[in-house]
Amino acid sequence: MEKQATSNETEPLTSKKDVSDCNKGEDCKENRLLVRNPKSALRLVEDGNKVHPSQGDKGEAAQISNGYSAVQSSAPCNGMGEVEDTQGTAPAATTTTTTTTSTTCGAEGQQQLMELEDRETWSKKIDFLLSVIGYAVDLGNVWRFPYICYQNGGGAFLIPYTIMAIFGGIPLFYMELALGQYHRNGCISIWRKICPIFKGIGFAICIIDLYVASYYNTIMAWAFYYLISSFTAELPWTSCTNPWNTGNCTNYFSKDNVSWSVHSVSPAEEFYTRQVLQVHRSEGLDDLGGISWQLTLCLLLIFTIVYFSIWKGVKTSGKVVWVTATFPYIILFILLVRGATLPGAWRGVLYYLKPDWQKLLATEVWVDAAAQIFFSLGPGFGVLLAYASYNKFHNNCYQDALVTSTVNCVTSFVSGFVIFTVLGYMAEMRNEDVSEVAKDTGPSLLFITYAEAIANMPASTFFAIIFFLMLLTLGLDSTFAGLEGVITGVLDEFPHVWGKRRELFVLGLIIVCFLGSLATLTFGGAYVVKLFEEYATGPAVLTVVFLEAIAVSWFYGITQFCNDVKEMLGSAPGWYWRVCWVVISPLFLLFVTCSFLSNPPELRLFEYDYPYWTTVLGYCIGTSSVIFIPIYMVYRLIITPGTLKERILKSITPETATEIPFGDIRMNAV
Repeated sequence: MEKQATSNETEPLTSKKDVSDCNKGEDCKENRLLVRNPKSALRLVEDGNKVHPSQGDKGEAAQISNGYSAVQSSAPCNGMGEVEDTQGTAPAATTTTTTTTSTTCGAEGQQQLMELEDRETWSKKIDFLLSVIGYAVDLGNVWRFPYICYQNGGGAFLIPYTIMAIFGGIPLFYMELALGQYHRNGCISIWRKICPIFKGIGFAICIIDLYVASYYNTIMAWAFYYLISSFTAELPWTSCTNPWNTGNCTNYFSKDNVSWSVHSVSPAEEFYTRQVLQVHRSEGLDDLGGISWQLTLCLLLIFTIVYFSIWKGVKTSGKVVWVTATFPYIILFILLVRGATLPGAWRGVLYYLKPDWQKLLATEVWVDAAAQIFFSLGPGFGVLLAYASYNKFHNNCYQDALVTSTVNCVTSFVSGFVIFTVLGYMAEMRNEDVSEVAKDTGPSLLFITYAEAIANMPASTFFAIIFFLMLLTLGLDSTFAGLEGVITGVLDEFPHVWGKRRELFVLGLIIVCFLGSLATLTFGGAYVVKLFEEYATGPAVLTVVFLEAIAVSWFYGITQFCNDVKEMLGSAPGWYWRVCWVVISPLFLLFVTCSFLSNPPELRLFEYDYPYWTTVLGYCIGTSSVIFIPIYMVYRLIITPGTLKERILKSITPETATEIPFGDIRMNAV
C-alpha cells in the first residue's frame, strides 16, 4: 500500500472541552470517524470510501476516558485503492502527525458494505449450536469410532483419543469458530483479512467439499433404499428365498438347525451386495458397469430435500436441524436400551471396553486417535467458518467450541455401546467370538451386521425404520453443513454476482453434486466411494488445516488473533490455547499427515483388492484440491507490483479491514 503524508492530519483531542463532549460510556465522534485505542483504529463505514490510520499511528491519537479517540481524516479515493494527496506533502519538520492511510475503494468497498447490510444471522443461538452439533456428529460417529476403538485397545484407546482431542482437535475447532465469527466471511474471502497469499486454501476447501458431496450422499442413498425396503411385514434381508440370493446364503436365525461354514453368507450381506449395490455386476474400478436407477432415484430425492433445506440460508436450515440434529439422539437412546436387553449384550460391551494397555506403545494407535478426533470434529471443511460467520459479534464462541466438541466425543463413545451390544447378541446367536462377528468395517458394519441383528429382533420392522431414519438424519446435517461451506465461501467472494441469487446458485451447486455422484451410483459405485473416502478428503484436508494453522498463528500473528478474540469475548485466550495454536496443533496435523503419506492404506472391499494404479489415482484426486494453494501463491506474487520482497510483504499483509459492530453502527478495524 502507498504511504503518503496528507494535510488532513490526525489531531488528538487534548482540550478539556473536547474530552468533556464525550459523555462517560459513550463514543467520541467527529466527522463521522471513530477510533479506539490502543488496539486498532475503528471508523464508521460511509459511501464505500474507507480511510484507516496505520498501525504505527494507532498510539498517537490521544486516549480519552471511554477508550476511544476521535480522528479527523477525509482523504478521497482515486478509484485505484489509493488515497489522493490533495494538499501536497507536508514537510516532515512541520507535521505533528503523519497518517499512513489505506483505502478500500470501488467494488471492494461496496462488497464490504453489502456484507454488512445483507448478512443474515441465526434466528436463535440454539439454531447455531444444533447446526454445528449436527455437522460434527455424522455417520462416522456411529461406524468409525466403535471399530477404531476396539481395534486399538478397547478402553485403553480412550487415553490417546482424549489427549489428541485436548491438544489437537478442540483447539483447531475453537480457532475456526473464532476466525469465522470475527471476520464474518466464508472460506475464500476471509483470507483477504488474514493473509492474502493463502487465499488458495479457500478454493481447495471448496473442491474438497464437492468431492465429499459426490460420495457421502450416495451412502445416504443406500440408507434411503433400506428405509423404503423396511416398510414390509418381513424385512427382505431375513430370508434366503429372494431372487438375488445364492446357494451360499445361510440363515442361521431360522428355526432349522443350520450350521455356519466358511463359505456361508448371511442374507443381510447378500441383500446389501447383490440387491442394493449389485457389485457382482461390476469387475472393479476398470469396469464399473451401468447405473442403478433405484439408487439414482433415492439420491435425487435426497438432493431435493437438501436443496429446500438450505436454499434460503441459515434461517431455514437452522429450523430443519431442530429435527435432523435431535432425532438421532432419541433413536440412539431407544437402540441402546433395546441392545442392553438382548442376550449376549455383555459380551459385546466387554469386547468394546476391555483395555489392552500394550496397544498404547504402538504408533498406529496414536495416529488413529488423532485422525479420528480430527475428522470427527471436522475443521478444514469451511463449515465452522461459514456457520460462525452468521453469529452475533459478541457471541461466546469459546463456550460453543467446548460444548459442541464435548457432545460430539460423548456421542461417539455412546454409539459404541449401541453397536457392540448388538454385536454381542450376534456372537451369542452364531456361537462365535465377538471378534469374528465384528470383522465388518465402515458402512458394512451398519448395512450388514447391524441390519441383520435388527431383522431378528422382535418388532424388527419398527427398529429397522427408526434406525435407517437415524442414519438419514445424521447424514443430512453433514450435507447441509458441507454445502453451506461452499455456498458461503462463493457468495462472500462474488457478492456482486451471486449475492442476490442464492437460490439459483444453490440449485446449480446441487446439480453439479448430483452429476458428480453418478460414478458412485454404478454397480461398482461402492469401490468409488471407498477410493474417495480414503484419498479425496484425508490427506488433502489435513494439509489444508495445517497451512491454515500456520497462516493464522505465524503470519497473521498469534497476538493479533488473541486480541481479536478478546475484542469479541472480553478476555484473551490463555497460554494453553496459544501454545496449542502455535506449536502443538500444527505438529499434531503434521504427524497425522506424514503417517498417512508414509503408509498409504491398502484398499480392499468385499472380495476386490484395489490394484496399484488406484493408489496413484487416489493421490491425484487428493492433490487436485490442494494444488490450488501453490497455484494461487504464484498468481498472487505475479500480479502484485514491486520487487520480490515488496510483493511478498504485500501478499502476507491483510488487505481488507474487518468490520466490527458497535451498537447500531459498523466500524473498520485494521
